[in-house]
Amino acid sequence: MRPRESERSFDLFGSRVRLLAGVPATGDALEPNLALALGEGALRVLHRRLSRFEPGSELSRLNADPRETVPVSASLAGFAAAAIESARRSGGLVDPTILDDLESAGYAFSRVGRAPADLTAALAAAPPRAPAAADERRRWAGIHVDVAAGTVRRPPGVRIDGGGVAKGYAADLLARRLSGFSSFCVDCGGDLRLGGADGLPREVTVPSPFAGAEPIRLTASRGGIATSGIARGIWRHGDGFAHHLIDPSRGTPAWTGLVQVTAIAPTATEAEIRAKAALLSGPERARGMLADGGVLINDDGDFELVGAIARSEAAAA
Repeated sequence: MRPRESERSFDLFGSRVRLLAGVPATGDALEPNLALALGEGALRVLHRRLSRFEPGSELSRLNADPRETVPVSASLAGFAAAAIESARRSGGLVDPTILDDLESAGYAFSRVGRAPADLTAALAAAPPRAPAAADERRRWAGIHVDVAAGTVRRPPGVRIDGGGVAKGYAADLLARRLSGFSSFCVDCGGDLRLGGADGLPREVTVPSPFAGAEPIRLTASRGGIATSGIARGIWRHGDGFAHHLIDPSRGTPAWTGLVQVTAIAPTATEAEIRAKAALLSGPERARGMLADGGVLINDDGDFELVGAIARSEAAAA
């Protein structure tokens, strides 16, 4: 029999958030329903601070501040540090300074509630496939975060986008609050952080972006799982289509031959970085980005299991 867990679900980060917690495993753990209610409150505060679409958010104020060095809250400092680390770990592919390019591509306002454009039509109209590359200007390298002092220093005019690691960062922060339970799951719109004292195994369903295709099912008990893809965020733009995954070297949406990547990693933040970097790298280089395994889905609908996932599937066959 599966252990009983408390559950809480709500809409946030432009997606559905689901929180699960088992029974307290340490003496200082709260009652599960109370812990999840407080966790929802913490995530809502974080969203108000980090969303560039939230009126007057702390991130928006930072981006508009003319000063080179700006005092920030601990949560924004931690997020900014994670965003810069995402660029460093991905060789500049997951670049938090591409906000101008996102807005030029038509993503200046939230698209929550708007149906995405047709994926098949967008792929048919897309330019020849090519891997993305880092921006040689490396603007992200000029951003310096002092978490202890609570400051962000960056060249004038350089703005930070939260899309690269925001949901994974949020999932990891809440996971710390839930570590005293027998089991927990933080699902921030598909960015998952799993854990708990009992190591409860869970089946994680990875839906295909193509209509009618069977989902892929993984099993995990700890760590992070994140999926990055273009299907839910495609829109018509000018005479063609655009999406939110930008090629930093060109400043335009990347069409690499991959439409979705799922990554497994020790944390949700790291999984999100790996998934985005792998998708931007294209089919030939993506495998090298998935150190702990994952799933690649090509734009012709074929998929590939990478790393430990592929080995376990082969052993079960």
